[in-house]
Formats: sequence, structure tokens, C-alpha cells
Amino acid sequence: MAPNQFSFIVVLLLLLLHLSLFPLFIWGVGINYGTLGNNLPSPKKVAQLLQSTLINKVKIYDTNPEILEAFSNTGIDLIVAVENYHVSNISSDVSAADEWFAARIAPFIPATSIVGIAVGNEYLTTTTTSTPTSFINNNIDPNNNNALVQAMQNLHAVLTSRGLERKIKVSTPHSMAVLASSFPPSSSTFAPNLVETMEAIVGFLADTGAPFMVNAYPYFAYRDNPSTINLQYALLGNSTSTSTGVVKDPKGYVYTNMLDAQIDAVRSAIIALGFGNRTVDITVSESGWPSKGDSNTDIAATPENAKTYNTRLIERAQSNRGTPMKPKDRIDIFVFSLFNENKKKGSATERNFGILNGDGSKVYNLDLSCDFCSGVTNNNNNNGSGSSSGIFGMGEKASASGVVRGPSVWCVAKPHADDKVLQAVLDFCCGPGGVDCREIYENGDCYEPDRLLAHASYAMNAYYQMHGRNYWNCDFKGSALVTFSDPSYGACRYSQQ
Repeated sequence: MAPNQFSFIVVLLLLLLHLSLFPLFIWGVGINYGTLGNNLPSPKKVAQLLQSTLINKVKIYDTNPEILEAFSNTGIDLIVAVENYHVSNISSDVSAADEWFAARIAPFIPATSIVGIAVGNEYLTTTTTSTPTSFINNNIDPNNNNALVQAMQNLHAVLTSRGLERKIKVSTPHSMAVLASSFPPSSSTFAPNLVETMEAIVGFLADTGAPFMVNAYPYFAYRDNPSTINLQYALLGNSTSTSTGVVKDPKGYVYTNMLDAQIDAVRSAIIALGFGNRTVDITVSESGWPSKGDSNTDIAATPENAKTYNTRLIERAQSNRGTPMKPKDRIDIFVFSLFNENKKKGSATERNFGILNGDGSKVYNLDLSCDFCSGVTNNNNNNGSGSSSGIFGMGEKASASGVVRGPSVWCVAKPHADDKVLQAVLDFCCGPGGVDCREIYENGDCYEPDRLLAHASYAMNAYYQMHGRNYWNCDFKGSALVTFSDPSYGACRYSQQ
């Protein structure tokens, strides 16, 4: 073997080892996709639309086969759900859980990236499956507790038997009503009649590496206590000014927004159970603000407030920060919700949490555009708030009518792939990988925007095209995805076969 060839192989092996040391963390934006409406676009159009946005995680409330099929090969992760009325059956034995999985999930993987199963929704604190706000009723039925825990255990056993327990995590979304109280955050505990159940659930989550899921809505806390809760504090104002609401915890933690306080209240309750030394991540499985409500009680439910809250919530989801109690622990967040659902029961607010109307037009101007996502186009020329085209700040070609798909395929970085992974991939592609990266160097046509995600996308695609467009050449430790839409822009041209 020639010395140069030997050196190349050594460097390649070292870089591959370097990549393997960095686990992939994708901190994009999650969204809840409900379907209780008679005017919604098809799941296929929804999947195409979301590929062109910052959203890379979607949570649904069932296992609708049309939705699961629509999201195949999109690069978007899905969390599916066991409806509340199915929990009892799945809890009966492992074979019942396996039958459910075989019929509902197995036919769609691995093409559809299913990463989580939510067992029920607010199962311990509600008797209805139709509302995300039932936590205000605090209807806790102790007879449900064992069924929920057993259903989670049975599904995990099924995943383990199929070798899927590392890819798909099992959890259950809770309302804030599982807490005895949420203030002060550092003193919060679970409701006394739920302590035994929560010990079993949190123990299960710690053992399996699944997150504790909580539906947190500062809106309802403000609506019910407008004289004592500052509006900006509920709207995630993030200001240090006392005029916009700052809450100090007796243990010294300072909260500038209610959502952080709610997250830390859950964290304190978990610690109070004795799990302070175990790793249990917290996911905000639902949070949002309605744009319309009943005129007498929902005066804060306006498009302006909804835009403010969800804009800040999305920034929060993308940020690197944790909460005052755990500043280094990043929080996964799912916005509630994608569409206004005109068939939902309950008050007017329940039907008006969507960022989009049923026809795909924006309820308010919320920018989720992504310059380097699958399906994106470069016609970012729409600033209106009611057009069915140009939604999420994108141009008409990436509207609800579907993205433009070309005859070729490209490879690009996933939004919010971990920077360490992207840098290692970039170093490999532009080094031993043999990619000509001059276009992403300063003064090159693809240098601007000078962002790691953009440069990594260019290098990934060049490597992918060089090596025959095999799917394994567009993986890069799970940080890349294949797209049918040309990511080229301006003078920057992405190579293709």
C-alpha cells in the first residue's frame, strides 16, 4: 500500500471516530398537528409544506395512516399517540400492545421517522380526549393510574422485542394539574393522590431515557388571574424590568416568564420524588396562545398576543438556554397548534389555537421560513398576513399547494443539527472526503450566508453527488436529509447528476 494511500485511510478512520463521539441533537421546532376540522388540507400537502419550514418534529393525536404515509421520507420526526380510549386495552397484556403496534406503526417504519409514542393525552386528569385545556378541571381518577403505567411498560416491551427501544421512546403528556401547586416553582410537588403513580412513571422514563411530557399553557393561568399575573410575564416577555413581571423564587431563582416557572415546577416535583440524581428530560408537549375566544372571558385571546407568544415560544425552542433551575438543560417544545380546528368542542379558544387557518392562510404573520430546509424556494417576498401563498414567510412556490419537485435529488443538512456534528462533517467533506469547497470560502458564490448550516449543506450535497447519490452517503450521523427541491440560490449552484 502506498504511503499516501495509507495516510488517507488513517485520517479517514480518525475523522469517522471523531464523528462517532458526537451524538446528534436536533433542536428544531416541534408542532402539534390536530385534525378536528372539515376544512383542512390533505396530510400530503401538510407534509410538503412543513418540509420548507423550521419545523422538524410533529406530534399527532392518533396513528392516522394517511398522515404516517404522508410524512414518509420527509426527514421530519413524528410522535404518534395512543388515544385515551385505547389505553385500557393496551394495558391488558404485551400481546395486545404488540397487536396495536403491528397494525398501527410497523407498516410505516422506517420510511416514516417515528421517534415517540404518547400514551394517552392528559390521561390522569381528564375524562375527555378532545381538549388540551382540561387540566383546569383536575378530574383525577385513581382507577386510571395502573392502566396508564402498564400500557407504557407493555409498549416499551414491544419496542424492545423488535429492537426499536432506542429509536422510539414511550411517554405520556400530562397537564399541569398533576401538580399539587406550581408556585413557588422550587417547592412544587405532585398531587398527593398521584405520588405513587408518578413514582412509577418517572422511574420508567428514567430507565428508558424517555422525556417527561407536560402541556403548559401560561395563557390559561393569565386568563383566570389577570389581576395578579402580568400579561408580559405570561407572554414570555423575558424582560428584567419589574414593570413586565419578574417573579423571585424563595430559593433565589428569578423568573422573567411563566413558562420557565412552570417547567421548573415540574422539575421540582420530579426531584421531590427522589429522582434528583437521575436524568429525566422535560419536553413541553403543548404550549400556545389562542387568537380568538369568548368576548367576555378571553380578552387576551387576540392575534397580536398569539403572534407575540408563539414568536417568543419558537425562539425559546431554538435557543441554547435552559431554565433558572437548570440553565444548561435545553427544552424540547411543541407549539400548539398547526391549524385552527373548527370541529373541536368546548369554548371558542379551543378552535383558535392554530397558526394557520384551514385553507392554509396565516392567522397572523409568523415566520417559520428556513433557507436550507427540504422543499424550500428562494421567493421570500410575502409579508402579508392572510394570503394562502407565501405562508411562514416563504414564496408562492412553497405554499400550501405543495413544493416544487425537480427531476434530481440533493442532500442538505437538517435544521438544527448539532453544530459539532456539522463542523466535523464539513471538515471531513472538505478534507479527506475530496469535496471542492472553494465555493463556500470567502468570495465564493456560496459563502453567503456565512453560516455553518449553509456551508455544511453545500459540502454534504457535493459529497453525496460524487458518490452516486446512495442513501447512506446522505446520512452524516443523522444530520442530513435528501430533498427533491433544488437548494440552489442566487449565484450559488448546488451540484447534481
